[in-house]
Amino acid sequence: MAESSKPSLYLLRGDDTVRIKQILAGFQAGLGDPSMADLNTVRLNGESLNFEALQADALTIPFLAERRLVIVEDARPFLSKAGKDSPGRFLELFSMLPESTALVFVVDDQLGKRRGERNWENQKSYAWITRWIEENNTKGIVIDALLPVDDDMPAWIMRKAKELGGTFRPDAAHLLASYIGNNTLQAEHEIEKLIVYVGDAGVVEPDHVTLLTAHEQEGNIFALTDALGERDAVKAMQEFQLLTEKSDVMELSGMIHRQFRLLIQAREIIDEGGSVQQIEKELKVLNFVARKLYTQAQRFSLHQLLDVFSRLLEIDEGIKTGGMPGQTAYELLIADLTR
Repeated sequence: MAESSKPSLYLLRGDDTVRIKQILAGFQAGLGDPSMADLNTVRLNGESLNFEALQADALTIPFLAERRLVIVEDARPFLSKAGKDSPGRFLELFSMLPESTALVFVVDDQLGKRRGERNWENQKSYAWITRWIEENNTKGIVIDALLPVDDDMPAWIMRKAKELGGTFRPDAAHLLASYIGNNTLQAEHEIEKLIVYVGDAGVVEPDHVTLLTAHEQEGNIFALTDALGERDAVKAMQEFQLLTEKSDVMELSGMIHRQFRLLIQAREIIDEGGSVQQIEKELKVLNFVARKLYTQAQRFSLHQLLDVFSRLLEIDEGIKTGGMPGQTAYELLIADLTR
C-alpha cells in the first residue's frame, strides 16, 4: 500500500463501547476543521438502512474537505441481511469507493470460547465482508475493540485516569476493578466522578473508591442475587428497581452478567471441593466478595446458573438490536426465576 493511500472501508467490531466511541471520534478528528468535519460526517442506522441510501452517501463527494465519513451504526443486522440477499452489489460498491470516503460499519460482537478456542460469536453473519477485506487489504481494514479482560482492568483504570487528568493509586484501581469488572463504560463514569471528588492535586485512594463508587451498587447486585436464590419475587423486583434508579439498563446489564459469570465460576470451584479462599484466589476478588459468592453459588445448581446466563445474553442481544425493552425483559426474567 502506498504510504499516502488510505482504506475506504472499515469494519469496527467489538464490545468495548468506550473504545468504539474513541475510535469514531478519532476518525472525525482526522477530517480536519471541526465545522467541516460535522458537515462531512453522516451517521446511518443499520436496522433501517437500504442499499440505495448507503450507495448515495458512500459515493457523495466531501464538501470542502479531503474525506467524508459515513458511519453505519448497529450494522450487524444490515450486513447479515446483505450477505443473505445480494452481497454482489455491495462488493461492487466497496470496490468503487473513492479514497475520499471512509465508510465505517460498527458491529457489536464479542469473543466466545468454544472447544477451547476463542472465536467471534456472530462472525458468520458478516463473514462475507471480512473475506472481502482479507482479499482487498489495501481498500479495507478490520479494527477490533474488545473489552479488556478483568486482570487488565486496574492498568486500564490508571491509564484512563491519566487521560482524564487524574491519578489513581494502584490499590485503588484494583479495588474499583474488583467492583465493576471490565465494564469500561461504567468505569469511565466512576473515574471521572472520583477525579472531581479528590480535586486537581488529589490522588484517588481506596477509601475514596469505597465511599463514592460501586460499593453500594455491588451490594445491590448481591441483594438482587440473594433474592433470586431465595425465590423472593417481591424483594428481587425491589432490588432491581433500586438498581435501575442508579444505572441505565446497559450499564446494569454488564454488572448482572459479571455477577452470574462469577457465580458460575464459584459454583464450579465449590463442586470440585473448593473453599472461599480458593474463590478469592482464582477469581481475583476481595475476600468479602468471595464469601458472598460462596454463599450465593450454593443456592443454584450449575445447570441453573448456565441457563440464567444464557437468558441474560438473549436479553442483551434484544436490547442492542431493538427487541424487547431491557427493563421489561429483566422483569420477566425475575418473575420467571422466582416462581
